[in-house]
Amino acid sequence: MPVNSDFRGRAAEGGIGRFRIIKPGAGVKSAVLAAGPTDKLLGTSDELAHVAGEQVDLAVGPVPFVVLGGNVAAGDALTSDANGAAITTTTTGNRIIGFAEIGGVAGDEIPYLRALGVL
Repeated sequence: MPVNSDFRGRAAEGGIGRFRIIKPGAGVKSAVLAAGPTDKLLGTSDELAHVAGEQVDLAVGPVPFVVLGGNVAAGDALTSDANGAAITTTTTGNRIIGFAEIGGVAGDEIPYLRALGVL
């Protein structure tokens, strides 16, 4: 049976803020905050902050939101910093969540075009 939703549920294995980049946790269908550009990035969390044990929604829609960890220009490839915030990358081998739809500065919440991959 197909699933037609812009979110996939995951169990938070630690604190996860709103619109933060997440990666798989140790458990089945779990997630933790991403901690860098070589993590196996899943995408971004929903608009709520979560504590360990709560359900966090992984945004899988085509244009979700992310918190920025630095200056980003429209079209930049986005990866995770140590706090699960999006930063730009051009480094070969870095994993990305997609591309910035608009530019912004640290702390901004921006839409991005979801396109998981490795540069």
